[in-house]
Amino acid sequence: MTKSATPRDRVPDLPTELPDLVLRALTAEDADAYYALLDRNRQHLSRLGDYQDESRATPAWVRAHLADNPAPDLRYGIRLCDELIGRVDLIAVDPPNYGTGYWIDEAHQGAGRATAACAALYAHAARELAATDIYAGVTHGNDRSVALLGRLGFERAAEFADYTRFHLALQR
Repeated sequence: MTKSATPRDRVPDLPTELPDLVLRALTAEDADAYYALLDRNRQHLSRLGDYQDESRATPAWVRAHLADNPAPDLRYGIRLCDELIGRVDLIAVDPPNYGTGYWIDEAHQGAGRATAACAALYAHAARELAATDIYAGVTHGNDRSVALLGRLGFERAAEFADYTRFHLALQR
């Protein structure tokens, strides 16, 4: 498989505990839908300094970004009734230790969808990748993200000038 190949057939869809919410590999085939999602969330994504590349995205940047095979990382689109509403990634920092990043369309906040998406991905990581630890960095002031991580059992691990690092020890 070449670096630009789309591994959708090798990355399983992940159901969540919420009806009609599923994680599916985010690939070049999703470029138009992902650009539209980014475009309507530019202010939301850059409000705290997070996701600056995404907040400045052009269609060409999105196509190039999604054409890149993320392996060994996992890059998932969060889909509600097959509509792309967000993204969650698992970053192979030093397996079995992983990092994570996630965001959801501002219009879909507050319904538990990002929490359910992250929970499904982290359970998959523990079960299929033998992941033992997940780390997340949250920019100071991003209270929604801190609350999401708290619901999933993450604990504060370290404080830095611009962000807090959180840690989740996975039970296998």
